[in-house]
Amino acid sequence: MIKTDILIIGAGPTGLFTVFEAGLLKLKCHLIDALPQTGGQCSEIYPKKPIYDIPAFPEVLAGTLVDNLMEQIKPFEAGYTLGERAETLDKQEDGSFIVTTNKGTKHHAPVVVIAGGLGSFEPRKPLIPNIVDYEDKGVNYFIKDPEVYRDKKVVISGGGDSALDWAIFLADVASEVSLVHRRNEFRGALDSVEKARELAKQGKIQLHTEAEVIGVAGDGKVESVTIKHNDAEKGQTVLEVDNFIPLFGLSPKLGPIGSWGLEIEKNAIKVNNAKDYQTNIPGVFAIGDVNTYEGKLKLILSGFHEAAVMCQFAYQIINPGKRYVMKYTTVGGVEGFDGSKKVAKKEVVQSIS
Repeated sequence: MIKTDILIIGAGPTGLFTVFEAGLLKLKCHLIDALPQTGGQCSEIYPKKPIYDIPAFPEVLAGTLVDNLMEQIKPFEAGYTLGERAETLDKQEDGSFIVTTNKGTKHHAPVVVIAGGLGSFEPRKPLIPNIVDYEDKGVNYFIKDPEVYRDKKVVISGGGDSALDWAIFLADVASEVSLVHRRNEFRGALDSVEKARELAKQGKIQLHTEAEVIGVAGDGKVESVTIKHNDAEKGQTVLEVDNFIPLFGLSPKLGPIGSWGLEIEKNAIKVNNAKDYQTNIPGVFAIGDVNTYEGKLKLILSGFHEAAVMCQFAYQIINPGKRYVMKYTTVGGVEGFDGSKKVAKKEVVQSIS
């Protein structure tokens, strides 16, 4: 039986940052994740994808963000159960919980935090009959290493942030980049749309809007794709390519968590965002992309905020009747469980006081 103060289900960025916020409160954390490594989607799906909306980082690769978070939480000595899926949640008479994984590993904690991102997920695939024949043979639904596409001819399908961001990034990597979208308007960030259209004007991206890829062909690997245009005069276009990357997002599934008695709305867990991000089960919280409430923004930075707030209330559950006085890290520094301490510079403390 693994015992801890806070059991975190999901070792993505939000789950990892929870370790830091809990550590400041001298609370021990243990994380469960079905993936064999920490980082969630940032590590498994797009470690080389640049992220632009992390405060103080104009641009940071997803994998680098995870590395930095792991370095940040190192003093707090979190425990990990990786490569195992949280299967059952059993509430005990004293209000604590036992969570058992699919491999039978049991975890006991007074507080459970679900930070599972989108849950388990599968890529949404285009309706092309023979596409499975070319998966991992030129057809890829994720980009882990952009260097794979160095000097290659690449076609990307999709109209969201992922399709736009990768088309922009690969414009300086691949020999040719074509972006295909069913509509003329994109769903991604306005800045990304403007960048993509500007690169199209410069000839660095071939933009095919009001069109879709309807066919993939090749002898053992992708050699061409067929694009159907909505404009009847344009008809169909066949492009010689090395890689076809449909980026239509992920189809999320909560998995076993969905049967725990939690209040679910549109495949996300409803929480009390007016107070503490607690679910309908006292002692069980949900933070990050896995939760939902009015005005919810599915951003990593939103998950970071939710983790900080949630930990304050988790402290009260774990230490009933004990008052915690929050201290800014610029004043109190950061003290790890190993006795190490990072202390703010003297002149900074003086300027605040």
